This record gives sequence, structure tokens and C-alpha cells, in this order.
Amino acid sequence: MAFNDRVIFALDVGNARAARDWVSRLEFEVGYFKVGLELFTAEGPPMVAMLRDAGRRCFLDLKFHDIPNTVRGAVQSATRLGAEIMTVHLSGGMAMLRAAKEASLAEAHALRIAAPKIVGVSVLTSLADEDLPSLGIDGTVSEQILRLADLARASGIDGMVCSPADLSVLRKAVPPDFLLITPGVRPSGTGRGDQARVATPGEAIALGADLLVIGRPISQAADPVLAVRHIVQEMEACHGSRR
Repeated sequence: MAFNDRVIFALDVGNARAARDWVSRLEFEVGYFKVGLELFTAEGPPMVAMLRDAGRRCFLDLKFHDIPNTVRGAVQSATRLGAEIMTVHLSGGMAMLRAAKEASLAEAHALRIAAPKIVGVSVLTSLADEDLPSLGIDGTVSEQILRLADLARASGIDGMVCSPADLSVLRKAVPPDFLLITPGVRPSGTGRGDQARVATPGEAIALGADLLVIGRPISQAADPVLAVRHIVQEMEACHGSRR
């Protein structure tokens, strides 16, 4: 996989026009576009369909978390829309995770398309060790992520979303084909934003990330296309990549 195909650009905008403008600008620079809560709440399913119809790959980051039957229906709908990767909260439990995976396979089979990847959200990258006690979680972020990784593997889903800080431990604990998607990536010389656990693109790839979710370092750059290309160069320069 080319390094630019490993970049997911976050369409963190509030309207369809802005989303289409970004897709037009970056469609040949990145591998995926993320449709998250802000854009989906504002404009709904047509945003996923827009990417599908344009021949672009969609990472649908809605973090499904509900009873198994409700999540099953949501995954079926997202599969029909054309999302190629979608997120669920691992804290939803085994039955919910299995329902999500089963729904993706069944709906894809019925549609005669490739099944989307189901990836689990573990601990948000805005959280640090000191935040966990208030959530009723004992131990460190890394310990919690390893517990959730065991759950993800046992449920049969395809991968996890995790911070750069947890990649080194997590990559050793999961199979090579277990997809690791990493937000909290900040190219050299940029700020942390609201992320507590960050890394450069090269560092994240070296630690075992498969795909990187990047938004503001691209969207807020003076030249977004050049910013993407610099990110790809950082990734290429890291000879420690496992791929």
C-alpha cells in the first residue's frame, strides 16, 4: 500500500459544500475521507454516498454504541451506504461487537460487495491516565487498551483505533493483519490540539499503525496539498515501518 493511501483525511466540517470542496482538493492525495459526528449530524447519509459515488473510500467514524440489535441495524445501513471502514465502541461488549461484524458480512454478501472493516474504539486520544478513575476504570490507559484488545480479537472484528502512545504495546499483542488506525498524529512542527497522546506520522508508522487519521494539520495548513505531501514524506522517511 502506498503511503498516501494510509492517510485518512478528517472531514470535520459542518456542511456538504465544505466537504465536497475538500474531497475535490484532496481526492488524489489521500486514501480515505473520514465522515464523523459533526458532518454526519449536519448532512446525514448523503455524505457517505457522495464519497462512494465519487469513487473515494469512506471511513465512517460514528462510534456505534448501543444494544446489539440497534448496532446491527446501523451497520447494515452503513454497509448499504458504501462505508468501507466503520467504528464501534469496544465498551459495548462482546454481543454488540459480534452483532456488528455479523451484520457487515451478511449485508455485504447480500449486496455482493466487499465487507466493510469493523474497528473498535478503545480509549479516546483526549484521555490520559488521570482521567480514567472518574470513568470507573482502574489502571492505566495502556492496561485498559490491552483489555479491550483481547475483547476485540475474541469478538472477531477487524481492528482498533488507538493512540500513537499505545501502538508499540498493542502491535505486539494482536495479529499482523489486525488493523490499527491512529488519530492523534501531528506532523513535525505542529501543535498538539486537544489530543493528549500524539506522535509524528513517521513515528506512528514505525510503531505499527496501518492508517493515520489527520485533520487539522492538513485543513489548517497554508497549503493543504503540500501539507499532505510533507506528511507522506515523513512516513516514507521512516524506514522502521513494518510494511
